[in-house]
Amino acid sequence: MPSIFSKIVAGDIPCYKVAENDQYLAFLDINPLAQGHTLVIPKNEVDYIFDIQDDMYTGLFLFAKKVAHAIGKVVPCQKVGLTVIGLEVPHAHIHLIPINSIYDMDFKKPKLTLTKEEFVKLQQLISAEL
Repeated sequence: MPSIFSKIVAGDIPCYKVAENDQYLAFLDINPLAQGHTLVIPKNEVDYIFDIQDDMYTGLFLFAKKVAHAIGKVVPCQKVGLTVIGLEVPHAHIHLIPINSIYDMDFKKPKLTLTKEEFVKLQQLISAEL
């Protein structure tokens, strides 16, 4: 059964896409820890990030790097943090989260509630930086 992310790649589920090429997709997390919290995925569904073929793995992180720089230009923060957890969705993905302290990446924290307009504005601003 395809993961929710594969359904997003296929266009069956909408997302706030910030970047895309033929192999990777970056979109805003709909349950963000911070404004600009973005997920970066390979379009090819692989559950465990360390099972991704080397060239795809390298490409995923280079793609994420470009997206992180764009996020950092749009969202006021000291850095854009990166984490890979991989338990919540069986499709390898990278979390890019604007941070000002290490505690900003605590997934036990309450998630932000953003309006559709706020998501669209972030989507447009980040995309424009790419």
